[in-house]
Amino acid sequence: MSILVSLTPFILFAVLSRFVAVEPSLVAAALLSLGLIVSDRLRRGGAVKVLEAGTAVLFGGLAACSWASGAQWGLVGVRLAVDAGLFAIALGSILVRLPFTLQFAREQTPREFWDHPQFWAINYAITGAWTATFAIQVLADLALIHAPAVPAWIPVAAIVGSFAGAVWFTGWYPAWQRRRAEAAAEAGKA
Repeated sequence: MSILVSLTPFILFAVLSRFVAVEPSLVAAALLSLGLIVSDRLRRGGAVKVLEAGTAVLFGGLAACSWASGAQWGLVGVRLAVDAGLFAIALGSILVRLPFTLQFAREQTPREFWDHPQFWAINYAITGAWTATFAIQVLADLALIHAPAVPAWIPVAAIVGSFAGAVWFTGWYPAWQRRRAEAAAEAGKA
């Protein structure tokens, strides 16, 4: 399963929360997260991915807190909590030295490369790009809440632009590193 598929609960939440209350949007995202975990396990087996588990816990926990407190959360405030949770998952995976992209990369990379330093460096770089994207989303949410003088399109553009940049970087960077390694190998043969 790709990183983008694993992020679909966030997309579902973002879209659904525009049309229905926050709590049902959180529940739907939690259920989709759990569905992705079950689907992935049935297709591939193996361990549950950090991003998927973190997403299920995040949405499930926020839905439970919302239900238990009875509070009516504002959309931007919940988006801030969701984005901060996603940032924490990504940053936490770096801090424990298991970048969350590693599990996705291993599904597409032969086992003999898994321990190679370049494989790990690529995954740290890609996880770092996604972590930066999630940090930008948190900052944009904070701007929407605390800086009403800033036109709303600016934080929204930052969110969309950073997300598009992370998607692009995820595809471009490994291919670029592969080309560099092949060029170095060719130069070494000459």
